[in-house]
Amino acid sequence: MPAPIKLYRTPKSGHCHRVELMMALLDLPYETVDLDMMNGAHKAPDYLTLSPLGQVPAIDDNGATLSDSNAILTYLVHQYGEAARWTGETALERATVQRWLSIAAGEIASGPATARLVTVFGAPLDHEAAKTKAHALLKVMNATLAQQKYLAGDSLTIADVAAYSYIAHAPEGGVRLEPYAAVLAWLARIEAEPKFIGMAQSPVPATA
Repeated sequence: MPAPIKLYRTPKSGHCHRVELMMALLDLPYETVDLDMMNGAHKAPDYLTLSPLGQVPAIDDNGATLSDSNAILTYLVHQYGEAARWTGETALERATVQRWLSIAAGEIASGPATARLVTVFGAPLDHEAAKTKAHALLKVMNATLAQQKYLAGDSLTIADVAAYSYIAHAPEGGVRLEPYAAVLAWLARIEAEPKFIGMAQSPVPATA
């Protein structure tokens, strides 16, 4: 049998967790390699051959190497899953999934992910601006999910996997989820998946 996929990560990164969640949902054997990013392990020459920008996550799938979490999700479902089930059956479904992958790299990254960077990692970023962006996004997500079970329709896709981690952990960044009932129901549906795995928890600020 092939060796397990190696996932290079840091445990509290939502970008890394979305890849780990995807591998779990696909029931793929994998092993995690935790990088000491505080001491620059992500800038070491050997790691830069896997991830030229020095970012996590990266994978080594028996010699096939790839970085960027959304790219890895796409690779995994095409290599090991029923690709159309995860990326959409029709042109419109596939485009809708791609739209949410763009949102994961854009509004999610600059909103709830950035707010959490401030509170969990002490990043010197504009916390209030990030929280404002997060709530603007959550309003859109809530309206979408009030009409359908998942972000791209009524089936779980890589759009949901890409969005889940930072939305579920938004309270750790001081972004309350209680006003968004449809988002909470969506999170619960994902967490009810038989092979679901969660991300390491961090404290929720008192002001969340």
